[in-house]
Amino acid sequence: MDDTVFMHEALRLAQMDPSEVPVGAVVVKDNRVIAVAHNEQFASQNALAHAEMLALQRAQEALGTSRLQDCTLYVTLEPCPMCAGGIILTGIKRCVFAAFDTQYGCCGSVYALPMDPVFHHSVLCEGGLLAEESRALLNAFFQRQRHEAGKPAKRQGEV
Repeated sequence: MDDTVFMHEALRLAQMDPSEVPVGAVVVKDNRVIAVAHNEQFASQNALAHAEMLALQRAQEALGTSRLQDCTLYVTLEPCPMCAGGIILTGIKRCVFAAFDTQYGCCGSVYALPMDPVFHHSVLCEGGLLAEESRALLNAFFQRQRHEAGKPAKRQGEV
């Protein structure tokens, strides 16, 4: 299968809970989905319940190991510093993300943590796959949040 198929699955997951920031994640090994997740921060009242972290944890459980060397993570938004750290520590092979995050992104935008040579494990990170679709979900979510809070909407294209 190609990357687009798995990113479409991540985009589907991102829409699972309209109260959560729409981020979905899929972990794949040998062209087979082994773990999925979407953000669960509000539902669980846990700031650490990012889609990436949940998917990585579920992949470890599915494989019975803490090491995800031959796996690829697909996620709809560029991972933050915490998630980029999780990507390094699990030894994942590759991270493919949709929308770049110019505020918190640590896989190429603000910083490139998984590619930093200071760490013993470097992760190939590729961004921009189905970025428009992901940005549209994010923009709609935040526009809805601002509307419900009575705040003016941002201009189109702002995440």
